[in-house]
This record gives sequence, C-alpha cells and structure tokens, in this order.
Amino acid sequence: MIEKDKITRNWLRRYTGTDPNSFGQRILLTNFQNYVEKFARKFDVPINGLGGPMTSSTNSQGLSIINFGIGSSNAATIMDLLSCVKPKCVFFLGKCGGLKKTTELGHFILPVAAIRGEGTSDDYFPKEVPAMPSFKLHKYMSQILVEQKIEYRTGVVYTTNRRVWEHDNEFKAYLRKIRVLGIDMETATLFITGFANGINRGSLLLVSDTPMIPEGVKTEKSDREVTLKYVDLHINLGIEAMTRIGEEGETIKHFTY
Repeated sequence: MIEKDKITRNWLRRYTGTDPNSFGQRILLTNFQNYVEKFARKFDVPINGLGGPMTSSTNSQGLSIINFGIGSSNAATIMDLLSCVKPKCVFFLGKCGGLKKTTELGHFILPVAAIRGEGTSDDYFPKEVPAMPSFKLHKYMSQILVEQKIEYRTGVVYTTNRRVWEHDNEFKAYLRKIRVLGIDMETATLFITGFANGINRGSLLLVSDTPMIPEGVKTEKSDREVTLKYVDLHINLGIEAMTRIGEEGETIKHFTY
C-alpha cells in the first residue's frame, strides 16, 4: 500500500460502499443525501454506502452520483479517491450563499473561477494557481440553462472553511471588497484537486441563502423551502448535462498539459 492507485482503490470502496470498477465515467458530486435519493428513484437503482461516510448510486447509462459530505477536506478526499477511477468528467451540484443583490434565492451560479480561501487547496498548488473549471463542461451546462430559459449568473465565488461567519462584519466587508458573486465551502477545492488529479471538473451552485443581510441568513425553514422549490431542477440539470456529454461523446480536454 505505497502506490497511490492501490490506496485510493481500497479507500474509495471503503468510503462509498462501491467498488471502483462499478462507478460510471461521468460522476455528479453533491453534499446532500436527498440528491442521491432522488437520483436513485429516478433511475430505479440502489444506493450504496448507507451508514458510511459517503453514499453513491450509478445508473445503467454510466452516470454516477456521490454524496461526499460537507467541507473542503471532504471535497479534496473524494477527488483524490476518484483518481483511481479516471472519470471523463466530474460535476458538482452544490449550494451557495448569494452575495450580490442580483443573486436571488433559486438562481444558479456557474462559476468561472473560485477564490481559494479554504486553505485545503494549498496542499496541492501554490496560491498563485487559480481554481478554475473545465471550460467544455460549463459550455454544456450554459447551453442547457439558456435553452430552458433558466436564470443564472457567471462569475467568481469564494470558498471558505468557515461555516459560521454571518455575524462577522469585518469578513463581510472583505467579501464586498473582492466583489465575489457567491460563497461556499467546496468549489475551489474541487477545481484545484481536479486539476491536480487530471480530472475534468465543473460546478453549478444553487443560491440557497443571501447571508449578507440578517433576514437572508439560512434557517431550517428557509432551507426547506429552497429544497422544495429548486432541488429537483438542480439535479435534473446535472443529469441532463452529463447525459448529453455521454451521448455526444465530444472531447472535453483538447490538449495534454
């Protein structure tokens, strides 16, 4: 157990309850168990890993979904473990806080980059290396959003390890200064660790709260309302984009780097 491939194959099975050979070549990532449950019901397939740290499910078309949990350390872990699968692409369906007046509840953010405020990504590359998605994946998602006339924004998001910061006026002033659209806990990490592992990656974030104002801070009630109104659309967008990529078979990465 000194080779990365052997370690990750063993650990991926242990973390997700799924043999690495059983994963599809296109993988959706999420923080939420109800996304996995909705996926499993849609395709009438089982959920693996129940009772463990991560759950997963795979349909007959070679599309998998994994709930890897919350936070940048978990995001780095799953991307490292997926290096043994060598998937064609990985797409994150997460939630974020909207930081601008133009980012309202239920809007989607297709980030062009993420600021690395979480620290985890520093173990992979120096700070000067930008956290960016694979362009081709976001091109597919953008086309689908436009076709369906769905409201969305593009721009930069900020990724942090801080879960509770809404009371911190100094931190909020910093967020205003750097002009970011949204804030989450995983996107920058996923982009950097995807780059480090040679995995094509993307992210579509659902604005679930507007934490810059007191009445916009997420509560159990507000999160439940966002889930009821927008989560089905969110997961269906991810499924459609990844399915279309699989059917068209277009190359995602044009150059070796």
